[in-house]
Amino acid sequence: MTRAKTRLISWLVPLAAAALLGACASGVRLDEPAPVDSRSTAKPQEPSRAADDAQAGARAAASRVASVDVREPSPSAALSFPRVVYFDFNSFVIKDEAKPVVEENAKWLVASRKRHVVVEGHTDERGGREYNVALGQRRAEAVVKSLELLGVNASQLEAVSFGKERPAAQGSDEAAWALNRRAELVNR
Repeated sequence: MTRAKTRLISWLVPLAAAALLGACASGVRLDEPAPVDSRSTAKPQEPSRAADDAQAGARAAASRVASVDVREPSPSAALSFPRVVYFDFNSFVIKDEAKPVVEENAKWLVASRKRHVVVEGHTDERGGREYNVALGQRRAEAVVKSLELLGVNASQLEAVSFGKERPAAQGSDEAAWALNRRAELVNR
């Protein structure tokens, strides 16, 4: 073996070992797809509308995804609804209280196919850099997947992760950490 190959291998082996050990530092599985909540939130239909919506109801039941009204919002609606989805510790599951945020953003994006949004995933300061970048990416991808399920075109969306590098709040307490565990929808 040449001296250059030996030097390269002696440099890569410890780096690979460190990356492998860093990835194993947490019990959260990042190699599994994001879970999708399939509980129906549809309200009972009025008897007069039931016949008209029978086919739509059958499709919704078959897909087990609640329907969302995607009619065009007002032009200023982009500024009037939240653009941040918050997550629990070590989680990339979209909570029930964050679903209206995702739905409003989906309405806004479906109304104009020319709009483009970057979903930025963030984490709190706890954990290693590599782990937090991976978790931030999973959070961004979970929001992107939810938007796509609500009818947003994939070409309008991009998921990126900043891990713990761009905190929304400074501090090492639960209040600051809760604000930092987020995915932000940013217009591009």
